[in-house]
Amino acid sequence: MASNRIGRINEEIQKELSSLIRNLKDPRVQDTMISITHVETTPDLRYAKVYVSFLQEERAADALKGLKSAGGYLRRELGASLKLRYTPELVWALDDSITYGAKMLKLINSLEVREDGEADGQ
Repeated sequence: MASNRIGRINEEIQKELSSLIRNLKDPRVQDTMISITHVETTPDLRYAKVYVSFLQEERAADALKGLKSAGGYLRRELGASLKLRYTPELVWALDDSITYGAKMLKLINSLEVREDGEADGQ
């Protein structure tokens, strides 16, 4: 029962942060396409780990620093909109699953397929 509640809270945090990030004035964040891929909140609602992905990977480090510096503002706005007893502290993490998926797809596409339908292993 509690896992459903945590799941709904995770979705709401993801949705609210997505809209709040668009309004940030920090140029490190404004000039980068940022996508929040996943949010994991602890059961006591004290911490929320926010996984973000960036379209321009060369700007990822600067944008992550910008998000960390705007963390207080984002937490305050999140608390005002969610109406929870505790507003979770935001912990930012880089999500490289999209890059990893693209790498795996490239490897799969590079396999040679024989005419009888089996892949060449060696």
